[in-house]
Amino acid sequence: MKLFYRKFGEGEPLIILHGLFGQSDNWASLARQFAGRGLAVYTLDLRNHGLSPWSDEWNYPVMARDVEEFTEELGLRNITLLGHSMGGMTAMQYAFLFPDKLSKLIVVDMAPRAYPPHHDGVMEGLLSVDLNRVKTRKEAEEQLSHTINENATRQFLLKNLYWKDDTRLAWRFNLSVIEKNIGMTGIPFDPEGRRSSIPAWFIRGDHSDYVLDSDVERIEELFPLAKLITIPGAGHWIHADKPALFLDTVMDICK
Repeated sequence: MKLFYRKFGEGEPLIILHGLFGQSDNWASLARQFAGRGLAVYTLDLRNHGLSPWSDEWNYPVMARDVEEFTEELGLRNITLLGHSMGGMTAMQYAFLFPDKLSKLIVVDMAPRAYPPHHDGVMEGLLSVDLNRVKTRKEAEEQLSHTINENATRQFLLKNLYWKDDTRLAWRFNLSVIEKNIGMTGIPFDPEGRRSSIPAWFIRGDHSDYVLDSDVERIEELFPLAKLITIPGAGHWIHADKPALFLDTVMDICK
């Protein structure tokens, strides 16, 4: 599948993979700053998200292969691959399937383990929005507010609304396929007993419970060269909570 992407700057390649319900544009501000420090930054829309094509097939192996198709098309090598949340799981999958392409792996607030379902409120909110009747973003936000209390989460989701035509709003993500396969986002890739020799950095927020101290043993088992970095004052969206510190941390890795 040919993925939509945005490119910023010139230099060594840094590919960024967004999380669930995200899109490449979410990373534009940081991407410009990375580019300003001498990197060629590629922010991708994973399948069923953003401006990339939709498909009924949606899992980590197929998303990793999409990324590989992208790197082959552009002839990229010695890549630093950065993934957040769902993108982090996809990045780990890529590291096991296509290790020869990578020089470094950066996984943002995700561990190589199964996660229990935890998107029920978000899915309920999204499914409650009747796009056949909603005529403004404000109306959509009002419907989301019945099940999604956090304003930041609502605004994040609403960035995916666009005018499909003059009279109808639509989501950028493929809600029906995501609903059907939402359990996939909590299932880790299967490394089949292998270990990765890729230098890897796992960045977690100290206010997040996605990467626990109990996950460190499993991380080191699969990625023996892994280093764990904890960002103070950050939750799951580390890059949004502490953008300056996150920028410096990633640039230190990319040196």
